[in-house]
Amino acid sequence: MDISFAIPECRVARFVEQHEDHLIIPVRLDAASGRCPECGQASRSVHSRYHRQPADLPVSASQTRLRIEVRRFYCLNPTCRRRTFAETPMTFLAPRARRTRRLGEVQARVGLACGGAGGARLLTHLHMPASRATVLRLVTRMPMPDAPAPIRVGIDDWAIRKGSRYGTIVVDLDRHRVIDLLPDRTAPTVAGWLEQHSGVELVARDRSTEYARGASLGAPQAQQVADRWHLLTNMRQAVERWLHGAHARLRSLPLLPGSTVRPARRDRAFARSLSELEAGAQSRMRWQVVYDEVRRRHAGGEPLLAIARALGLARATVRKYASAETFPTRLPHGAGPSLLDPHGAYLAGRIDEGCENAMALWREIREQGYPGTSRQVHRFVAERRTRPVRSGRKPRSAKASASEPLGSEAPLPPARQLAWLLVQPTSVLDESEAAVVSRVEQDDTARAVTGLARRFTALVRAAGKGKPVADD
Repeated sequence: MDISFAIPECRVARFVEQHEDHLIIPVRLDAASGRCPECGQASRSVHSRYHRQPADLPVSASQTRLRIEVRRFYCLNPTCRRRTFAETPMTFLAPRARRTRRLGEVQARVGLACGGAGGARLLTHLHMPASRATVLRLVTRMPMPDAPAPIRVGIDDWAIRKGSRYGTIVVDLDRHRVIDLLPDRTAPTVAGWLEQHSGVELVARDRSTEYARGASLGAPQAQQVADRWHLLTNMRQAVERWLHGAHARLRSLPLLPGSTVRPARRDRAFARSLSELEAGAQSRMRWQVVYDEVRRRHAGGEPLLAIARALGLARATVRKYASAETFPTRLPHGAGPSLLDPHGAYLAGRIDEGCENAMALWREIREQGYPGTSRQVHRFVAERRTRPVRSGRKPRSAKASASEPLGSEAPLPPARQLAWLLVQPTSVLDESEAAVVSRVEQDDTARAVTGLARRFTALVRAAGKGKPVADD
């Protein structure tokens, strides 16, 4: 089999060998002599020969390997440290490389477009196989394209390992591209990067004092601004903190006429046992004492950080308790999804037939595919039991069930979810969300907070789009 195949610095030595799944092309280097890489002296004295078989671009539908005959020469310079050296086609094949430079470039560009795993799958069909790790390694070795010096940059943190280790990401705001990833989020690292890029005129950052100090040290001539995302996030967090203190008052507001409430799967959550209710009451009492202590210290002028250190609490918990008008009770459990829901109708029917043995009912639904434990079945049966159990305990009465805090007819969403609804434009809310917001706005303070939050949100978003903002 003969073939015309252009190989830089080489020539095909003889006929190409065709195997079942690949081709082997024997080639020789064109140079008549070699040059010592240590001293640079040329030599024609051959010491020995050996073969290298790097992978190359495929020919037709076959993988291709080159069998390059490499000569090892004697170095004729008596003062040179090398006694022998091997010739290498530097522009075509790197020393000790298993693939030619042009094959590595093609594989890297496929990886750049498709990623590691996707690129590896595509390269297999293109008869240039490589593992996903190899594809990613080739991509990382590609030289970075020339880019203009950044003028306006944005810096923020990114998680190398979420909750444990963080770095800093730098983005070119004009080109909308990531420029660099820094190993940490400290001021000296940010300042060092900005000093190397002296043309930066604007730095968009969050409200971290560490980034502020780094930008001031590294680019004192640059203007520092807070980016829109952090402004909106900080505003929503401020509304959420206010809601933590006012949530108990807002829950007592009545429903507006004609308001609809999104139906739940059940009327309320499964009832808790007496022991669980007692444990919850004791926990509430302990936290009530902590709440009173935080309020007392805060009223006395003690800083929040000092209170947190003295009581061993998180600063966010101290801030929440200090701003809460009343003790922030835990919201009642709603009717969320349960593993028992698909078997509720069957259990209710069996109880109507007179079977009130929770363990027996649990075994029955377990055979039907119920993956949970028997605790939920005990709770389900306890609410519907009509006669005492064998142990002599009385059935759970309506009075005991009523001791659980079931909340109002239409409980409010948690503070985080409610804060998100209050800052959204009314045009994007559905019917049930609009009813929740209208109910909350019956409170004068809540109406004022909602109005300010919406105006601030509209101001920031309009400024980001370059639109004028009407002054109400």
